[in-house]
Amino acid sequence: MKYEEIVAKVKELCEDADLKGYDNHLAVEVEIKGEGEGVFYIEAKDGKINVQPYDYHDRDVRLITSGDNFLKLANGKLDPVLAFTIGKLKVDGSIEKALEFKKLVDIING
Repeated sequence: MKYEEIVAKVKELCEDADLKGYDNHLAVEVEIKGEGEGVFYIEAKDGKINVQPYDYHDRDVRLITSGDNFLKLANGKLDPVLAFTIGKLKVDGSIEKALEFKKLVDIING
């Protein structure tokens, strides 16, 4: 899968997300390794999610994984804690913010 396709799928998944009750700010940079390699960011702010194909130097946390694994994470088919534990996900930065990302994924997937 190409980088652009990965970003488009994540945008599509997030565009209708209802973040009512989620008042936190979270900036996650995602680094895709291997097929579809590239960097993009996901920002939850003011009740909305923004996904953009840029690096985000003011991020709270960076998640490093393959494109396939990230799409599984985003769809709720792969638990981020399990992925981290078995080496399918690397975290650079705040583990607390990485766990906050799990909460965000749970909200997105209902």
